[in-house]
Amino acid sequence: MKLILVRHGETHWNEAGRVQGGDSDIELNDTGLEQARKLAAFLKNEPIVAILASPLRRAVATAEIIASQHQLPVGIEQGLKELKVGDLEGISISSLRTTFSQFLLQWRQDGEAMKLPNGESLVDLQQRAWKVIEGLLEKHKDGTAVVVSHYFVTLAIILKALNLPLDCIIKFKVDLGGVSMLEFRDYGARLVTFNDTSY
Repeated sequence: MKLILVRHGETHWNEAGRVQGGDSDIELNDTGLEQARKLAAFLKNEPIVAILASPLRRAVATAEIIASQHQLPVGIEQGLKELKVGDLEGISISSLRTTFSQFLLQWRQDGEAMKLPNGESLVDLQQRAWKVIEGLLEKHKDGTAVVVSHYFVTLAIILKALNLPLDCIIKFKVDLGGVSMLEFRDYGARLVTFNDTSY
């Protein structure tokens, strides 16, 4: 299977630099809608057989615009929701260093199993997201599938596919509208494209 992982387009919260987790259902802004249209054109010639999205509007809208080029429905998967960031939801990213500096330092050192305040852990997120990917692998072993989700979801899926530890997550960055591609073969998964925004 060829798996195309897409991070949703820009929202007003992205533009304003606010933390946007699984409890924030923010729509795409004009820039995000344009990114989605360019993504759809970029992926138009891919032989896509399935498109799945997080239930959050920013992901659904991105996926629907891509799907419009393929006459496919968008499957909504709760497991693809962004990391539940709890008390960090909506706060300014620039204030994180001062507001939660001690916690963030600890989370970075022991991040994957540690839950965010009133949120979830990266382990929890990876487990639920990977169940969705396992379902895709069963149904579309020889096809091409698109998954439209979020920053932490995309990275958690890539790390699991490549058998890399979750603490590697801080070594990678996925931009808004970034496209990454994984190929699943008998010998395992291979990352063939990472964070492509060249479109």
